[in-house]
Amino acid sequence: MKSSNEPVPKTSVHSQRGQCAKRISILDAAAEVFCRQGFAGASIDEIAAVACVSRQTVYNHYREKENLFTAVVEDVMDRANAMLFSILSTFPENPVNLKDDLAAFAVRLSRNCICNQDGKFLRKLVQSEGERYPHLFESWRQQGPGKIGTALAALFARLAHKGLLEIDDFDVAARQFLALVNADLQMSTLFGATPSEEELESAARNAVRTFLRAYAAPPA
Repeated sequence: MKSSNEPVPKTSVHSQRGQCAKRISILDAAAEVFCRQGFAGASIDEIAAVACVSRQTVYNHYREKENLFTAVVEDVMDRANAMLFSILSTFPENPVNLKDDLAAFAVRLSRNCICNQDGKFLRKLVQSEGERYPHLFESWRQQGPGKIGTALAALFARLAHKGLLEIDDFDVAARQFLALVNADLQMSTLFGATPSEEELESAARNAVRTFLRAYAAPPA
């Protein structure tokens, strides 16, 4: 019997790397085709052509189009969540100027999570396919909007504990903050446009001004 410490043959390692590269190529190609054609209009043949693999290779990895579509959504969601939690780590838990620091955070959130390529891709898919294929977006509903709202609620709770905010329902406050941040950007991002830095900053300041009017603690 072979020892567990015995090195993996090079041919096996090369084969695994090749399979991984094919999966990445298929996912990238599928994301492009699904975004352009929608779920119903996309074909496995077109995805295979864009990925430079055979039709059978696509089926070997994902069996059917619905599995591939779900894998694409999950892959984009993983990248989007990694960026999201990177930005959440910059939340001003010890603000020098609450209004300015929250506005700067809102700009980072919009630039890197709402207006980046993955954010645009997910919104377009949800808008075009969400109603017809709601089950395909179950992971998006669980891992996307739910996660960011919960994380923000916890961060606002810390500011309230320090006496900087007065909030009765942190989950509601988090949802309202996100809605306010997106309010001035919604029309442009809806059609795939990328807001300028000036637009991001203006939207963030408007959002934070309104949010603090509702939730800022009165001066001591």
